[in-house]
Amino acid sequence: MARSGLEVADVFRRYSEAYRQTHAAVLSSAQHRVMSAIELCRTAALGGHVEQCDHCGHKRVWYNSCRDRHCPSCQCLPRAQWLEDRRSELLETQYFHVVFTVPNEIAAIAYQNKQEVYNILFRAVRDTLQTIAADPKHLGAQIGFLAVLHTFYGAFFVKGGPQGSYPFSLPSVSLFDLEDVSSSRPTIE
Repeated sequence: MARSGLEVADVFRRYSEAYRQTHAAVLSSAQHRVMSAIELCRTAALGGHVEQCDHCGHKRVWYNSCRDRHCPSCQCLPRAQWLEDRRSELLETQYFHVVFTVPNEIAAIAYQNKQEVYNILFRAVRDTLQTIAADPKHLGAQIGFLAVLHTFYGAFFVKGGPQGSYPFSLPSVSLFDLEDVSSSRPTIE
């Protein structure tokens, strides 16, 4: 099957060398490996195989994939399967995506004190959402939520914050029993 459009690997193949030279001081060895894997994905460098039609003799070359978990080409099907699996777990209610962003001024403090800042941040998110949702002017209900920490630029708290999908249902309906976030998360080292 012929490819259509530009892929991440095409951009990497064209610009990665210049990018590596410009950003050599900040790229980790893991980031170099991922970039290389994506550049080599589905090229002759990783080998391949030839398929041939038994009837007409038409041949088609298929190159092997890198199978790196960061590669958008390799993870297309697993990502689609994961999304389909998650859809079956959704409650039949309305969901809202809410993002809380940490101001730049807090970044240095957060970087040096991850565990404490994470705990404070997630408690503030929980308390804020529960308070606003419980107010009859807004929703008048107890809510549940799933929050994740999203960071940008591959470094903790350079810029980012908790975000997630928050299901809202009819007033006075408790969806989840929320616990202190620090008791259910692994320790950050």
